[in-house]
Amino acid sequence: MPSTLVECVPNFSEGRNQAVVDEIIAAMKVDGVYLLDREMDADHNRCVITLVGDRTNIAEAAIRGVGKAAELIDLTKHTGAHPRMGASDVIPFIPIEGVTLEDCVAIAKYVGEEIWKRYQIPIYLYESAAQRPERTNLENIRRGQFEGIRDSIATDDARIPDFGERRVHPTAGATVVGARKFLVAYNVYLNTTDVEVAKKVGKAVRFSNGGLRFVKGMGISVRGLAQVSMNLTDTDQTPIARVYEYVKREAARYGVMPLSSEIVGLIPKKSLEDAAEWFLQIENFDSSLILENRLAAVMGGKMSVGGLRAGFEPFVEQLAAPVAAPGGGSASAAAGAMAAGLGSMVAGMSRGKKAYLQYEAPLSEAIGKLASLREEFKAAADADTAAYEEVVKAFRKLKTDPTAQTEVVTALKQATNVPLGVAQNAHLTISILESLRPITNPKMASDLTTGLALARAAREGALANVEINLADMQDAEFAGWVREKVAALK
Repeated sequence: MPSTLVECVPNFSEGRNQAVVDEIIAAMKVDGVYLLDREMDADHNRCVITLVGDRTNIAEAAIRGVGKAAELIDLTKHTGAHPRMGASDVIPFIPIEGVTLEDCVAIAKYVGEEIWKRYQIPIYLYESAAQRPERTNLENIRRGQFEGIRDSIATDDARIPDFGERRVHPTAGATVVGARKFLVAYNVYLNTTDVEVAKKVGKAVRFSNGGLRFVKGMGISVRGLAQVSMNLTDTDQTPIARVYEYVKREAARYGVMPLSSEIVGLIPKKSLEDAAEWFLQIENFDSSLILENRLAAVMGGKMSVGGLRAGFEPFVEQLAAPVAAPGGGSASAAAGAMAAGLGSMVAGMSRGKKAYLQYEAPLSEAIGKLASLREEFKAAADADTAAYEEVVKAFRKLKTDPTAQTEVVTALKQATNVPLGVAQNAHLTISILESLRPITNPKMASDLTTGLALARAAREGALANVEINLADMQDAEFAGWVREKVAALK
């Protein structure tokens, strides 16, 4: 697998003709890109393809898929339950490993511009890539669907594309491209044919109408049944089990109930583990209690039979080796990751328990933030070592090439920015852990105390690394800016 992983989940307006979908998938076969899933829905007349690959090749795969869809799909003849505005309706890019959301925004912009250049399909950017606030939400862009956009794009300034001229492609329409976090497409079927009930429930559950945070919902008719169709944009903070229960409660107001539910595309394993904990109410549940998870950890070398030593020992031995990296910067990031991990554990052990139901929202928010911080700390542990190596390389070059001073400054800036980010994240982690004390089980106070000690060590160690790099910094303006940040943290 590539060292950088980006997920792309293009939605094409074809769910009935398998041969057409096969051709689109074939067009997207590019080295370094892997097909994870394909879903076709005849009622929606829509297919959802899930790809994963390195940042460069997955962009090309998406572009080629759009081109093939434009050849094969005619929106003037398209009907289906799901709203659509393009043969390639929406193309999101999602960071998985080694890339950030900002990286995916850059990919989305590149892909959007290329689609217009190659196929003359106008592009709208959404979610994190949106250039206008109102275009963050997909439904705002897609309002009126293909026919409405086709009729108004030339005269309505709100319809001006982000890339391309003010005209839709005659048969392929327009396409929305963007960057977002992982999303779960989740649908609940109700035991009624009355689509108006589904629309009312969809309106109640979506956040924009006062419903659940990180939920987008609408009601449609599928296979003769009313369906609440939803996108869950953060299942860590709004678990899928809570969404199901909310839909069930709202449906009961109209005398109906869920008949079944479905997931379109893929879902993180943790989301299903959370659902199991929610419905089964297992005391002190965590994912390591699942047999397959424990086997994977042991067989993968992350755990020894006697504990965690097999996974932890390599990093400790690398720190002990008589080489400069990994060093204090990586160790600070590792301490921050452990601090965030302990905080997640403490919050997770209280969330969902009867005694702490009143703190459900802040606990869920803390778990979501700490999960993100944990990933940033882990990435910083490697980034600190890489940044140090670039500094060494730049100074070596400077010995024989006086013009390499610019490279030295650039390398030192990166070597400063990494631990500065660790210090800032450690500072935030301290604040979150302190906020958990009054709303979590007091029997876990020692875990919070340990987490706080680790977070403070991470902050102190990272700031020490910042200072050591500033000692050689030739850019006075940058050094002044950094010292202001450091002073604020102290």
